[in-house]
Amino acid sequence: MGDRAATRALVVRRALARRPWPARRVASQAGAQRILIAHNLLLGDTVMASGLIAKLRESHPDAEVTLLAQPAFVPLYSSRPWGVRALPFRPADVATTRALMEEAPFDLAFVLGDNRYSWLARAMRARHVVAHAGDAPWTKDWCVDEHRPYSRAPGTWTDMVAELAEGPPPKPFARGDWPAPAAAPFARPKGRYAVLHVGASTPLKHWPADRWQALAHSLSTGGLDVVWSGGPGEEPIVSAIDPAGHHPSFAGQLDLPQMWQLLAGASLLVAPDTGIAHIGRLTWTPTVTLYGPGSAVIAGTGQFWRHVPARSVTVTDFPCRDQRGLFRRELDWVRRCSRTPAECARPVCMEALDVDAVLAAAATVMMR
Repeated sequence: MGDRAATRALVVRRALARRPWPARRVASQAGAQRILIAHNLLLGDTVMASGLIAKLRESHPDAEVTLLAQPAFVPLYSSRPWGVRALPFRPADVATTRALMEEAPFDLAFVLGDNRYSWLARAMRARHVVAHAGDAPWTKDWCVDEHRPYSRAPGTWTDMVAELAEGPPPKPFARGDWPAPAAAPFARPKGRYAVLHVGASTPLKHWPADRWQALAHSLSTGGLDVVWSGGPGEEPIVSAIDPAGHHPSFAGQLDLPQMWQLLAGASLLVAPDTGIAHIGRLTWTPTVTLYGPGSAVIAGTGQFWRHVPARSVTVTDFPCRDQRGLFRRELDWVRRCSRTPAECARPVCMEALDVDAVLAAAATVMMR
C-alpha cells in the first residue's frame, strides 16, 4: 500500500471510530480552547490563511491554535506569528498523519479549500468542524458540522477564509506581525537590490525571458543590483534568461526561512502569482506581482493585506481567463484560468504584460 492510500485508510478508520457524529447544528464558536486549521494547500494559499489565524487570535486570545502545513513550510512558522503552532502534514508521507493522530482533541476545526480534510479533522478528534459549502462529491462533507458560504461579491481568498470564523474581520496585517523565522546563514547581497523571482507552479505563469532581461537592465540602470530567484529545479529558467550570468542567482539554493531573509533585505520583489510573492507581504518588501492565469482579485491584497506595499500587474478581463471555479465551487464573479500546458500551448496572458507596466508599478510601490 502506498503512503497516500495508507494515509487515507488511517484517516477514514479513525474518523469512523468517532461516531456518533456531533449534532448537525450551527453552534457558537466561542469558548474553544484548542483550534485546528486543516488543509493541504500550496505555499501561497497557506500564507493567505493568515487572516483566519489573526482573527482567531483576536477572538480567542488564550486558545492554542494549530495549523497544518506542508513540511517545507513549517519552518516559516517557527517564530509563532499570532501564537500559531504549525505541524507538518503531507498525504504522501503517512508518518506525518500518524503523528497528528497523537494530538489531544480539538474543540473546533476549520477546513480550508478541499473538504476531504474534514475527515482528517474528525480523525484528530475535532468536536466541531467548519468548512465552506458547495464542495463535491457529497461524501467530503460527512464530517462537516457547519457550512459557511463563499462570498457572493468579489473578494480575496484571505478575507473569505477569515469569514469561516465568527466575529468581525481581523485587524489589517501590520509590519512586524510575522516575526522573522530563524534561518541558516548564507551570503546575502550587499547594497540596494531587487529580487526577480522567475519560477512558478506552472509554465503558464512564466513571463517571457526577454521581458525579464529588459526589466533587469532597467532596474540596474536605475541603481538597483539585481539577483535572480527560483525554487528547487528552476535553475534552468534563470539560465535561459541570463545565460551569461550577468546577475547572481539564488535559484534552488535557499530554503523558505532563508528566502524570507533575502526578501526582507530587498528594495523590490517582482514575481509571478506564486508563493514567494505572498512571502513578500510578510517581510513588508515592496512587491509587484504578475498575474496571468491567476486572479488579482482572489490573490490580491483585499482587506487584510491592504496596508502592505504591493501592486498587481494584470490585464483585466483577459478573454481566456474565463473559468469560474474556486476549489471546485462555481462562483459567478470568479475569473481565472486553471488550464494545464496540455490545454494551453502558450502563456498569452503573461505575454500581454509589458515591461513598462511593471516598471511603473515598481516605481509606485517603492515610494510607499
